[in-house]
Amino acid sequence: MRRRELDFFLTRILDENPRASDINFTVGKAPQVELDGQLKPVCEDLGIHRLIPFQTESIAMNLIGGDRRNIQHLLSHGSCDLSYHLPGRARFRVNIFSQRGTYSIVMRQLPTKIATIDEMKLPEVFKQVAEEKFGIVIVTGATGSGKSTTLAAILNEVNQKRAVHVVTLEDPVEFVHSQQKATFNQRELGLDFDSFSSGLRAALRQAPKVILVGEMRDRETVEIGLSAAETGHLVLTTLHTIDAGQAINRVIGMFELEEERLIRIRLADTLRWVISQRLLPRVGGGRIAAMEVMGNNLRVKESIINGETEGKTFYEMMQQAKPFGWTTFDDNIAQHYEDGFISEETALAYASKRAIVKRSIDQLKSARGEKTTDIEGLKIDKEYARKIG
Repeated sequence: MRRRELDFFLTRILDENPRASDINFTVGKAPQVELDGQLKPVCEDLGIHRLIPFQTESIAMNLIGGDRRNIQHLLSHGSCDLSYHLPGRARFRVNIFSQRGTYSIVMRQLPTKIATIDEMKLPEVFKQVAEEKFGIVIVTGATGSGKSTTLAAILNEVNQKRAVHVVTLEDPVEFVHSQQKATFNQRELGLDFDSFSSGLRAALRQAPKVILVGEMRDRETVEIGLSAAETGHLVLTTLHTIDAGQAINRVIGMFELEEERLIRIRLADTLRWVISQRLLPRVGGGRIAAMEVMGNNLRVKESIINGETEGKTFYEMMQQAKPFGWTTFDDNIAQHYEDGFISEETALAYASKRAIVKRSIDQLKSARGEKTTDIEGLKIDKEYARKIG
């Protein structure tokens, strides 16, 4: 397969599946796309029912092109990340990896237009995040949960409102920001810098006010990020954790036990927001984001420094600070259910604490006059009472 043929094939896939989030090439399976979280085969009329190793390797080499660094990384580490541009149609974030001696490819389609906070219907508190002058903002969630899209919307808000220098360190560059009020310099791992830690260290000499670090992957990157936040920079970054509380524990867990106390104090002073998100199946098709938002106040600082205790958990603090725009996943999921965006089964499946969400759903049902249980026909057995008597 040549580059021109690959572009034609990708265009054909997108024509058939314009809402596809991912394209998947795996040996032994037909080419697939992911729609609303489910994989389905594509282009079956072309007769490709089972990809063979030569075909996936050919696709991989066309995607990599002449990039020796990515070829070397694929051979030595077993996987590589890159971006791919389909002229006039789409951009992709690509991961190529080896499995059982063959190559598999996952291509994540990137939106060409950066949506605003209002267009994405994100909580209003996200505009406060964009106004922060220094500190660390962490966006967490599983792979494919929309972390990069959320960060792009926040940076877009910065771009429209603030005349500042923004440096992004990404692997690869996903959203290309236009030069509006802010000045953007977007750097790509492997092409413009060799590691997040070295790129972040160099960024401190580039006079930015806002720094985006694609991912806090190691202790050194976290340490430099904390230093950047302490010296007056706003650092935006991502972690792979399931909620806000785990994000705190993940950062602290990167350091040795004897360093823990100092790191807790530094993190308590620099943390501004932790945003977690999950994508839920939407009623009628598509997906909707459930958000967990935690800011920083005296109670949060105390729990970061001393650890969570009974009555002083991050979950409880988010519940109690709801008037300030904070929210737990469970409250946000219950709101989506009330608005009719998700089903009861989806709400319970994605809840952090199912009992709390179930109680919220039952209260909503009761207020609507709906049944809250499937148990029917209960009555007192008077005959049994007489027998006992």
